[in-house]
Amino acid sequence: MKEQKSANVTWHDHKVDRKQRENLLKQKGVVLWFTGLSGSGKSTIANEVAYKLQKMGKITYVLDGDNIRHGLNKDLGFSEEDRNENIRRISEVANLFADAGIITITAFISPYRKYRNFCRNLVGDNRFIEIYTKASLKTCEKRDPKGLYKKARAGEIKHFTGIDDPYEEPEKAEITLDTDVVNVEEGAEIVIQKIHEYGII
Repeated sequence: MKEQKSANVTWHDHKVDRKQRENLLKQKGVVLWFTGLSGSGKSTIANEVAYKLQKMGKITYVLDGDNIRHGLNKDLGFSEEDRNENIRRISEVANLFADAGIITITAFISPYRKYRNFCRNLVGDNRFIEIYTKASLKTCEKRDPKGLYKKARAGEIKHFTGIDDPYEEPEKAEITLDTDVVNVEEGAEIVIQKIHEYGII
């Protein structure tokens, strides 16, 4: 993780805290962290969860891997170092959103356990829900919605997770969705039921 470079900075507490924001919104700020291979259904299910929660009157925001790389993280590539910095930055952003009382939904491959756990520790175990969209490499390659596996197999993309870079499966994901058998609607319902059980909504 990055070390603090700026000196003479002081943390300021504010008159309005997270509890007050959550009471106003009638929900708990939380990070729903979707992780899995490209093509495993992360973004699709994350967006369906956000849509269903919005219809229930809940405030959500989806932080999607590709979208973040168009702005905040457009200076980062896909080396291990850059992937880790990508997750560090988005963890900090997700933590701020959750602190604002928003149900924050992220969809990142986030292949390394160490850096997913960085976000878990930053947000706090009771406000971080890891959702593993589990799918076989064969299924992901068959879906290949962006044509990335084809390019990776052809050597046009380097450091591609599942092909020439590793993916470390979660060891203690709160939710595992086997998207080889669970469709988008079913997956979203499972997530919503779980966060209801956790008292988030």
